[in-house]
Order: sequence, then structure tokens, then C-alpha cells
Amino acid sequence: MLDRLGGRLEQYMNLLSARQRQVASNIATADTPGYKTRDIDFQAEFRDLMENGPPRAVEVAGLQAKNDGNNVSLDREARLLAENALRFSVAASLARAEIRAVKSAIQEGKGV
Repeated sequence: MLDRLGGRLEQYMNLLSARQRQVASNIATADTPGYKTRDIDFQAEFRDLMENGPPRAVEVAGLQAKNDGNNVSLDREARLLAENALRFSVAASLARAEIRAVKSAIQEGKGV
């Protein structure tokens, strides 16, 4: 069970990393005329990740475009960065707890 949980945590953290890279890319191209914001549908990609592999970024619909056609909202991207960082922190805490449990089980097995 721990192997399966650890594997899922690793996949979840990989998905978080992919989203972090996508948000950073959106911020980096905030002044590029015609650039359309891309994001990862987090819930759908997590389900899909279990079966098919790495996430795919898609264009975000419904965002207001500037005169140059770019629709990156720095406020939205900053919120996504903060949300993603919080999720990553929770996943890292879960991973540390799993490692502590395994370490404790090993130490108890050795009679330490």
C-alpha cells in the first residue's frame, strides 16, 4: 500500500510541477502580442495521469484579451502560483509522513 501511495504522491507532485512550469510560462509571455493563456485541467489530468502519462496544457477559454490579443492576467497567474505552492507543500508533507512511517517500521523491526 505504501508503494502505491508513494507512487501516487510522486505523480501528483509531478503534475503540480508541470502546472507550475505552465503558469511561469504564462507570466513570461504576458507581454507577447496574441499569446493565449494555457493551463492544465488539474482534476481531469490527475485522473488521466494514472492511465496515460504526462499532462497536456490547453488554452484557457473565457479570459479577457488586451488590445494586442494577449489574455494573460498576472493576478490570475499569481493566484495559481500560490495555490499550486500550497498543494505542493501539502503533498510534500504527506510524502515526509510516509517516509517517517517507513523509517519507524524499519527501526521497530530492528529492535532499536
